[in-house]
Amino acid sequence: MRVAKHVVEARRRKLAELLQRHRYLGIADLCKEFRISEATVRRDLVFLEKGHLITRTYGGALADYNLRFPSFRSRRTTGTEGKYSIAQQALELLRPESVIYLDAGTTIFALAEAIRVAPVRPLACVTSNLPAADLLAEVDGVDVYLLGGQVLRRQSVLLGEEACRSAGYWKFDLALLGAEGMTREGVWNSSPAVVALQKAVMAQSRASAVLLDRTKLGRTAPSFLGGWDSLTALITDAPPEALKEEGIPDYMTELKHIKSYTGSMSLRSNKVSEVDDSEEKSENSDLTLRTSLL
Repeated sequence: MRVAKHVVEARRRKLAELLQRHRYLGIADLCKEFRISEATVRRDLVFLEKGHLITRTYGGALADYNLRFPSFRSRRTTGTEGKYSIAQQALELLRPESVIYLDAGTTIFALAEAIRVAPVRPLACVTSNLPAADLLAEVDGVDVYLLGGQVLRRQSVLLGEEACRSAGYWKFDLALLGAEGMTREGVWNSSPAVVALQKAVMAQSRASAVLLDRTKLGRTAPSFLGGWDSLTALITDAPPEALKEEGIPDYMTELKHIKSYTGSMSLRSNKVSEVDDSEEKSENSDLTLRTSLL
């Protein structure tokens, strides 16, 4: 049965509005909301993407984040002094033979630049941050691994269900995360898809630190990452008195607090099962995977 054109147009307008409110929705959610088939949802999403209203992802669609959120390149030029200070603090937490996760964003990229200047070796860096991966791939003693996922070009990041699944194959000693806001309630970020990946990473991490410059203090964003009890530490250039006034716990900024988690990190501690030397290296390749890769 052919549906009238005005009915289809009205549905697509409502779908676009729904995505603007929720920022991310999966195919199954849209099918249930509009009581239409998966094939119809996909046709609607193709139409909206052609109109530059959304970005389709594996299993769903994004609004706002990829289309209107400032690009990676434009964000690199702001708050550079604060990001450098934060990067230097974070660098102190890294230990040889550890496996770390580097999140998306320009503050995390500043940390990648700090690692390039003063490498911690050997180090395994897993990331969804494409510029950071490219930068660190040239550093001797630093092995770089990219998560799977969909490339969002403007943000220079990998996201989506595949990225979340990919994160589940790892065990991290330390996850270094970015965000868009911090309040007394906790940490906020720009998109449910971003938060979904961060939560998948945190579930696989011994410790997690969020790196936020002072401009993020007192700000919220569309998606809530979690309360302060869900993180191990906050690394920031915001003054202690400003953090106290906002109601952020004092212990979050004490590096000695997180160092109790990271002081004895080792790749061997992340090993899940012993692998014979004969199995660890193939006959046709000298590439071996880190033991933290499940």
